This record gives sequence, structure tokens and C-alpha cells, in this order.
Amino acid sequence: MKKNITKVLLNLLCIVLAIIIVAPLAWILLNSFKTNKELFKDSLAFPEVWQFANYVKAWNLGLYKYFGNSLFVSVLSLCGILASSSFLAYGLTRFRAKGSNIIFIIVLGGMALSEQVALVPLYKILRTLKIYDTYWAVILPYIAFRIPFTVFLMRAYFISIPVELEEAAVVDGYNSLQIFVKIILPISKPIFASCAIVNLNFVWNEFLFANVFLNNKALQTIPIGLMTFKGDLKVDYTTTLAGLMIASAPLIILFICMSRQFVRGLTSGAVKG
Repeated sequence: MKKNITKVLLNLLCIVLAIIIVAPLAWILLNSFKTNKELFKDSLAFPEVWQFANYVKAWNLGLYKYFGNSLFVSVLSLCGILASSSFLAYGLTRFRAKGSNIIFIIVLGGMALSEQVALVPLYKILRTLKIYDTYWAVILPYIAFRIPFTVFLMRAYFISIPVELEEAAVVDGYNSLQIFVKIILPISKPIFASCAIVNLNFVWNEFLFANVFLNNKALQTIPIGLMTFKGDLKVDYTTTLAGLMIASAPLIILFICMSRQFVRGLTSGAVKG
């Protein structure tokens, strides 16, 4: 009886949390199909006529440029983060070199580094390297700042993989790179999916670096674009809400498609790491 009550309470808690999370998103979605007059009259009522034109207007007013910039930056950043972190995490778990634990601690120390603290040094470095106000001005910091947490997750997952699989591959004549590519990567899809979603959420929504390091409007990503987009639209709030929904759609779709692997990757690393 006590176990059943606990289960019911946990389910109720999950339902309440789901409502708290979904309610703002549902409000934005509902009001993105209204006129401004309907929004201010009653923001919780259904629109009299569904204004699908708000999405077309938001897209044509320049959102497509910011969307394309964010997509380009996110793909390159994500590839760099996953490639660098996976090689480093695999090396730390399999090659027991002297000082590997110290290297791991130093890498984890990067998680304590604040973006705000590193802002001025990064600005001077990018100016010196002459890549300020280019895509690389945000891609490289994104990769650097996300490697520590990604290595932390991947290392925990790689530890859970039996070493006997790699020993059998060595007997078959595989070298370390072949083992990593042909054996480790195929069975590590859950953790790669988890890291991809977590890091994409950061890169896609990151505001500080994009605001400071990108002055050219043609290079700006979605968070900065939406800020200027709102200024350009002045009081056209419903079109701005439509822009927010367009900006949120890729992450929502990605999580829905990869949610099972996302959970498997995190729980496996947490339990066995």
C-alpha cells in the first residue's frame, strides 16, 4: 500500500512538472496564431482566425538568415565538440599513460570556468588572431567550453564498455583507431545522442559570445537575431512569438526523435561510470 501511494505521488509530481514546462510553450504557440488585438484582449482564448501568415512574415523578415547562421555554427561546433571529446575521453579510459588522471582533472576544471570571466581574454585573443566578427569567433569558444562536460559524460560511458571487446579486436589485427571507429562508435550511439542534444541546446541558444563576438548582422545567430527582430517589429508581438516557435522547433523535434537514446546514454554513464 505504501509503495502504491509513493508511486501515485511520484506520478502526480511528474504531471505537475510536465504542466509547468509545457504551459509556457503552449501559450507561445497559441498566441503566435493570433493578431495583436486578440493577444491583448485575451491571451488564453483561441484565435478567431488562425494567423498562419505570422510564421511566413517572421521568416521573410529575416529569420531565415539567422536560422541559417545558427544551423551552420551549430553543425560545425557540434562536430568539433563530439570529435574532440570522444577521442580525449577514449584516450583517458583506455591508454593508462602516466598523468592521465591529472589530465582528466585539468579538463574537468574547465567546467568551473565562467564565460563572463573569459570574455575579455577571449576578445583580445580573437582580435589578435584576426578572426573576430567571423563564424570562427563563436565556433572555437563553443568547442572549448563544451569539451569538459562532454568528456565527463563520454568517459563514464566508455568505462562501462567491456575491455574484452577491444582485446578480441587486437587479436584480429585492429589498431587503436580502427577499434575506436568500428567497435566503440557503433555501440556508443546513446551517449553521442545525449551529448549532441545537450551541446546543441547550448550552442543554439547561446547569447553572450554571439552578442560580443559577432557585430556583422549577416553573421548573427538566432538569439541575437530575435533580439533585433523584436526591435524591428516594434509592437508586432504575435509575429515575434511565431519567430520564437520557429527558433525552438529544431531542438524540440530533435529531442522527440532522440529522446530514448538520450535517456539511455545519460543513465548508462551515470550507473556504470
